[in-house]
Amino acid sequence: MAKSPEKFAQPPAALGYRMPAEWEPHAATWIAWPQNRADWPGKFEAIPWIYAEIVRHLARVERVEIVVNDEAAERKAREVLVRSHVLPERAIDTSKRQPRHGQGKPGHHAGNIRFWQIPTNRGWLRDSGPIFVRRDAPSRELPALAATAWRFNAWAKYKDWKLDAPVGAEIARRLKLPLWQPELRVNGEHHRVVLEGGSIEVNGRGTLITTEECLLSEVQQRNAGVAREHLERLFADYFGVEKVIWLERGIAGDDTHGHVDDIARFVGPRTVVTAYEPDPADANHEPLSDNFRWLKKSSDQSGMPLKVIKLPMPAPVYFEGQRLPASYANFYIANKLVLAPTFGDVQDRVALNVLSTVFPDREVVGVYCRDFIWGLGALHCMTQQQPA
Repeated sequence: MAKSPEKFAQPPAALGYRMPAEWEPHAATWIAWPQNRADWPGKFEAIPWIYAEIVRHLARVERVEIVVNDEAAERKAREVLVRSHVLPERAIDTSKRQPRHGQGKPGHHAGNIRFWQIPTNRGWLRDSGPIFVRRDAPSRELPALAATAWRFNAWAKYKDWKLDAPVGAEIARRLKLPLWQPELRVNGEHHRVVLEGGSIEVNGRGTLITTEECLLSEVQQRNAGVAREHLERLFADYFGVEKVIWLERGIAGDDTHGHVDDIARFVGPRTVVTAYEPDPADANHEPLSDNFRWLKKSSDQSGMPLKVIKLPMPAPVYFEGQRLPASYANFYIANKLVLAPTFGDVQDRVALNVLSTVFPDREVVGVYCRDFIWGLGALHCMTQQQPA
């Protein structure tokens, strides 16, 4: 039996844990079923059906863990999945199920899909869920899988986060995993550190990419008084990171203020695809050009240069006068599969071809996200991988 997390005096990396790359084998993908209509005002009715399509693809290649607020929400989700032919009709009947999660029992099974009743404000588990770490040489005392749960405060922007804040730790507890909740001593006091999964990108070998705009800016400031060197120490201690590449800015319309998963993604240990906008008149041209140049000059944890591949941007997507953070970089890598956002744009085909080239051993599937992006997030934002 593994020790409880409270007995681990050392951070994960000191015990041999690291944050794996997204393309490494998964046990499951975690999502939270959409229920906050305010995230997609005027378009919410379409969103559960988009989720059903995403679950349909994911369930072919790995288990899908679906967080729902309560029993009524689970029934609604099952009905959508049944009508979409993702689940068999008998799956709507929830009368004969396993004991409730509050007793520490597993989630409710439906084939390769499992439901967990955990209340949330919003469904962006990339940011509110746990960030898993893996030990490549597990032992009786140290299991292969563990979790980190960072503080979540709705991107230092929104007020509806009180239910989301404990979700990462709650998932780890339900899975009975060792859990760390990172803290720093700032001005003589201990503070839990704010970090969202969408703000970091790793190659699983020791290199991490992030942005100054998100983690170091005083706008939507996550961690007042926390400097670059403090964050780099945390990345080393909790993810096994040896090298941090700091890009400057994210894309226009991004309400997270600079998440990296809209601009630059590792697709191999030394290969990065990066969003690029050639139009000088577009607001994204300058920051994305700067990011591309910086990545071309960068190296990995061993000092080896990166291979940098341009990923196009779609034409600007607007709704009700607001520019939305539409980016092909917000794809999700699953087992034998890549789900990529599309926007009904001429560049959809180009982006899918780029991803098919860098993932020759995976099926690349486009998911229409022009309505979904009205929620200011896409496929990577809604998912969180649980390593095998």
